[in-house]
Amino acid sequence: MSAFNLEDYGINVKNVFRNLSPPRLYEEALRYEEGSSISASGAIIAYSGKKTGRSPKDKRVVRNPESENDVWWGPINIELDPNAFDANLERARDYLNMHERLYCVDAFAGWDPKHRIKVRVICARAYHALFMHIMLIRPTADELASYGEPEYVIYNAGQFSANTHTPGMTSKTSIDLCFETGEIVILGSEYAGEMKKGVFTVMNYLMPKKGILSMHCSATTDDKTGKSSVLFGLSGTGKTTLSADPHRKLIGDDEHCWTENGIFNIEGGCYAKAINLSAESEPEIYQALRYGSVLENVVFDKATREVDFADISITENTRGAYPIDYISNAKIPCVAGHPSDAIFLTCDAFGVLPPVSKLTSEQAMYHFISGYTAKVAGTEVGVTEPSATFSACFGAPFLVWHPGKYAELLAEKIKKHSAHVWLVNTGWSGGAYGVGKRMKLSYTRSIIDGIHSGALTKAPTQRDPIFGFDVIMQCPDVPPEVLIPINTWADKDAFEKTAKKLANLFIENFKQYEDGVSQSVRDAGPAI
Repeated sequence: MSAFNLEDYGINVKNVFRNLSPPRLYEEALRYEEGSSISASGAIIAYSGKKTGRSPKDKRVVRNPESENDVWWGPINIELDPNAFDANLERARDYLNMHERLYCVDAFAGWDPKHRIKVRVICARAYHALFMHIMLIRPTADELASYGEPEYVIYNAGQFSANTHTPGMTSKTSIDLCFETGEIVILGSEYAGEMKKGVFTVMNYLMPKKGILSMHCSATTDDKTGKSSVLFGLSGTGKTTLSADPHRKLIGDDEHCWTENGIFNIEGGCYAKAINLSAESEPEIYQALRYGSVLENVVFDKATREVDFADISITENTRGAYPIDYISNAKIPCVAGHPSDAIFLTCDAFGVLPPVSKLTSEQAMYHFISGYTAKVAGTEVGVTEPSATFSACFGAPFLVWHPGKYAELLAEKIKKHSAHVWLVNTGWSGGAYGVGKRMKLSYTRSIIDGIHSGALTKAPTQRDPIFGFDVIMQCPDVPPEVLIPINTWADKDAFEKTAKKLANLFIENFKQYEDGVSQSVRDAGPAI
């Protein structure tokens, strides 16, 4: 691949290589990036330096008149003055111009040609170029020849820190987005996931303007009917595990859009957690981390190059990026029909939410905006009970509009296409963490199967007296006593007390969103 000219982007480096193949990027990384290695499986191993995860508190959005009324300003979208953005952009360009070799990736975000956007990545690390070659949708030779100008450009100068004297900077890391100019600037973080989620944030801004719902979810489809299913859930709820369904085709594991024609995956690859990965626990992901993939921040045997996925001495957030077509049951192109079901996954460590409940449209909006899960007790002295986590729309760090905007679009799509909405608890049963036990994965898989087969739409229900949703009372291959959570608790009074405590946490969290939703949605929450 010959050098590529980027003078129009303020880049005056002689050797800028555009869309190198994975073998060439391997060579570049091994030759020019200290610490790069090839694993025994053939994946390239790379390290992201001090930052081994995203820095959501360092995300900034330029405040401009054209978009300021669309943006949900606050701790999620911290405003940045245009002059400060220009200063950071100049700093990034200056850093990139210091290099003898740069890499350019031109690709697409979005599998639907009607709604995809063209993204250009300019970076100084071959690891970053390979990562985005995987995570974006790779153009054909003809598409690349006629690619033209991109709609968004990522300047990844992550090895260079932000200037803390620049107005609006609170650290040496800054991830800046300007919707008007179509530019993303990365300073002070080499973590590759910042690029991926920067693109997702852009899609979360652009798609709702077109009446399209952008979603932080996994998706599968029934190959026979063409109908799809979307699974929302925060980290640890089982979103990736449950989307690896041998009876269905995988559309994607993380980012999708729901259009007037159905759903499409935003990405061309998957970015999976690698902690404790094994061929037995996650065979599809394990085999996908081979030649052409990236292993990030993992520890390996220097002699054999075998990766120790249990070693978290660098970070617990070890990751693997691989093309989606490395998954044997992936549907290519990654598009499907309208969802018949939307599934909200929660890992309730309080142990009071039912294994599966059916939600009304208003309840769906309420729980979508809430985005609840619960973490188990931590290791701090005195911390003995679970802690609730709420993330709006199951992806608050990547939202641009008020969560009510996405919830309205969800409700609109659900109503128009007669989709069912379910709340599935993959967490504790028989008591909170420390007393009860984690829901058996086999039970949860049976519940998901029952949803997809339509069996649960005909099952008898029981109204939950506190949360108000309809609890499913019968599901094939799941013991009936497990489906009603109070029946699994030995101490009924403790159950009532814990359930009311969780309900209060929901109510308190939702107060911050009340101004952006209707009264019917506000009334769809718990009643105590």
